[in-house]
Amino acid sequence: MAQRLPRPHRDDVRIALAGLLGGLLIWGVGLSTRAAGDPLVLLDARWPILLPLVVTAGCELLRRIRPRTGLLVGMAALTVDVLTQGNLVTVVMFTDLVYAAVLYGPPATARRVPWITGLLSVATAIVPFAVWRVPQALLIGVVVGIVAFTPAATGLIVRDHRDAAVSARLRAEQTALLAELDRTQAMTSERARMARELHDLVANHLSAIAIHSTAALSLDDPDTSKRALGVIRENSVAGLAEMRRLIGILRDSGGDLEPAAAPTLDGLGALVDGARTNGLDVTLGTDTDHAALPAPVELAAYRIVQESLTNALKHASPGRVSVALTRRDCSLSVAVTSPYGDHDSPRAPGSGAGLVGMRERVALLGGTFTAGPDGARWAVRAVLPLTEAEREGGGEGV
Repeated sequence: MAQRLPRPHRDDVRIALAGLLGGLLIWGVGLSTRAAGDPLVLLDARWPILLPLVVTAGCELLRRIRPRTGLLVGMAALTVDVLTQGNLVTVVMFTDLVYAAVLYGPPATARRVPWITGLLSVATAIVPFAVWRVPQALLIGVVVGIVAFTPAATGLIVRDHRDAAVSARLRAEQTALLAELDRTQAMTSERARMARELHDLVANHLSAIAIHSTAALSLDDPDTSKRALGVIRENSVAGLAEMRRLIGILRDSGGDLEPAAAPTLDGLGALVDGARTNGLDVTLGTDTDHAALPAPVELAAYRIVQESLTNALKHASPGRVSVALTRRDCSLSVAVTSPYGDHDSPRAPGSGAGLVGMRERVALLGGTFTAGPDGARWAVRAVLPLTEAEREGGGEGV
């Protein structure tokens, strides 16, 4: 099935009609580019002028949809017009066909037409001058340059500006797309960081509340219930304080509040004491100079120990929980082990978010993380490189 020719642009239809009517008007009043009896006029009559005029006006309909075809047919019509007395409108419409071929044609046409018309202008100036040896012969090249080379050069300039504008718009769209991707990635990363912090800050207190409230409900012992209520109150107050601090940071859009200090390994003693208060038998061993550690490593190690103790409180069997921090060359090793197996004491439900948060923290620092059964114990181990954290020079904050 043959491909249908697209409809001409409405502006091209207007140009064609205006050119045709203008040419007919000039023809009707008897104006022409060459006088009757000129030796160069081979068709010395009035009616042959109309043929190239009508054909060139029809070519104007192709100036956008088939610019090369319009130019080639227009050249043939102009050649016929040269053999007649000539019509100025036919010449003007031909210059527009040259301009349109460069502006709307393929890139190859846009490159070749200015070169061809430029060489033709030079040739039509030099050859007649060399043959006739009169300065007036140079005017032929000038006329060809005005009719052919000037519109071609103008079309090339306009096309270059148009292509530059399109390229600039594409670059702006790409920049906007990259900015949107960066914004989305930053929002996702910030939401993940906030989720980790919220979980680490509150999960320990809520787990202790859940376990001790279950114990208080299951045992009919006033003293045990009183101690459980005391632990519940202590964890509730601490959890509320952490939540208020976090909400205050999130609401402070103007930055008027002082940023909260991130936890450090100096607070491990208080963290272990709190775990013992909640009923865990915890031992802490460390041979690390906390002051010499990068801040991101300290924060990650603290959060790993905190989450591991929370998980031990929720899931571990009765027995000793061991926390060990060891520095080796350019890394800090964190290991938390707890009894693994079934037990009858109250449990708090878990979602697995704690393990995901610990793994994300370690991955951000380029370290390694493992968590799982190790014989009769559950082991959480992390290796945090110090050099990577020092290069980043920052890290997460509360």
